[in-house]
Amino acid sequence: MATRQRRNSNLHRLFIPIFCLTLCAYFYYHSMIGKYGLGSHQQTKERSLELQFKLASLQKQREELENRVLLLKNGSIERDMLDEQVRYNLNLLHRDEIVIMRYKD
Repeated sequence: MATRQRRNSNLHRLFIPIFCLTLCAYFYYHSMIGKYGLGSHQQTKERSLELQFKLASLQKQREELENRVLLLKNGSIERDMLDEQVRYNLNLLHRDEIVIMRYKD
């Protein structure tokens, strides 16, 4: 009867530590660079700041529009404003008038 003898390899002892190190490296990589990692968190903060500035500008624009609407309410329409709106929307002019329109961005 023949028996086969082999020498025990050191790789069997290193399997679990190598597996654990690989697993830790995987989670570290995804915690730093992944979709929900720290890099993504920084981008989310920057996007949040951009949206807050945009919200502030939109709120300011809304307040301006509300003030213009208040001028038109309660039957107290100012003649100058009414004249300006009519000329702007209907493109009406007198023959001897020159109008320079400035568009707001």
